[in-house]
Amino acid sequence: MLFSEILGQTHIKSHLITSADNGRIPHAQLFVGPEGSGTLPMALAYAQYILCKNTSGENTGGDEKCNARFKNFSHPDLHFAFPVTKTDAVKKHPVSSKFLDDWRQMLNQQPYANLFDWYRQLGVENRQGQISVEEAQEIVKSLALKSYEGGYKVMIIWMAEKMNTQSANKLLKLIEEPPEKTVFILIAEEEEQLINTIRSRCQILHFPPLTEEVIMEALVNKFNIDKSIASKIAHQSNGNFNKAADLVYKDSEDIQFEEWFVYWVRSAFKAKGNKSAIHNLISWSEELARAGRETQKQFLQFCLDYFRQALMHNYNAKALVYTESNADGFQIEKFAPFVHNGNILDITSELESAIYHIERNGNAKIILTDLSIKLTRLLHKKS
Repeated sequence: MLFSEILGQTHIKSHLITSADNGRIPHAQLFVGPEGSGTLPMALAYAQYILCKNTSGENTGGDEKCNARFKNFSHPDLHFAFPVTKTDAVKKHPVSSKFLDDWRQMLNQQPYANLFDWYRQLGVENRQGQISVEEAQEIVKSLALKSYEGGYKVMIIWMAEKMNTQSANKLLKLIEEPPEKTVFILIAEEEEQLINTIRSRCQILHFPPLTEEVIMEALVNKFNIDKSIASKIAHQSNGNFNKAADLVYKDSEDIQFEEWFVYWVRSAFKAKGNKSAIHNLISWSEELARAGRETQKQFLQFCLDYFRQALMHNYNAKALVYTESNADGFQIEKFAPFVHNGNILDITSELESAIYHIERNGNAKIILTDLSIKLTRLLHKKS
């Protein structure tokens, strides 16, 4: 991957290139950034720059055979670890090496993809992946071998916050004192979910969300769409190029999420003093409970964002509002007055609690029904 193909993040590109050119390559780095900000593409380009001995700030001019291998991300000294789980094809001991074909396919199609996209690629939206202790053992084994080409070895650990405690502890010593010319690049969206002992052993780079201008230009160049449409999509994407690409294809999960959200809040609002509306909320909970845990978590995160957007609209911070409703007859302007200082903290707390319990394999139907009944009270709470 060329550095020129990565959107924005100019200062981070410059830092990584300069440090590599000067031979100052940290043995462990942590790239932290929100979804769609380019942490994974940057890690791929940086790994190629190191492994192929490229020069002049771009992935050209070095070992061209090495650069050619990177077109399919199949360089023998480039290693990957990412969250996996059991599938129809891999029924036991799931580790990243068993999913490399799917992984490379996703990287070629959309390197800005999120965890939900990856699970959808595997067909396991109803399960939660992790980087297990078995994965950690595989990492230790693969990095104990000599470099295939006699230079660096690079291990990219994507969504490193999905390491469980046992796997993180198993990798501590290796990350602190790796074999010679071994580079770890950990990638995370939620830095605080990584254990402190891992974070303290890494040099951390923080990636900001992409600007609207950068996303707009990328949409025009990549998808050949009108600039005015690209500008609107860039605003809606909130710095997330993966979301922007999904909106172009009308393939964003947010379209389905908005339908669920609108039906949910309308039913919750009607339910006060209307017992029959409770049945709608129970039916809604049953439908969402069948969707799978990762989908449920993604949806509840979408709800959190929507409520926050409504709050900002209610308090006239409209420059920060990027959500645009596509649901029939539902407008954020009319919904916003029902989200205010009197209920936003409680709504946020209940949604975060639901995410927490779903993540820990609680009964989704019970969790979502309880959340729905609480929302009927909170929406009618006075400012």
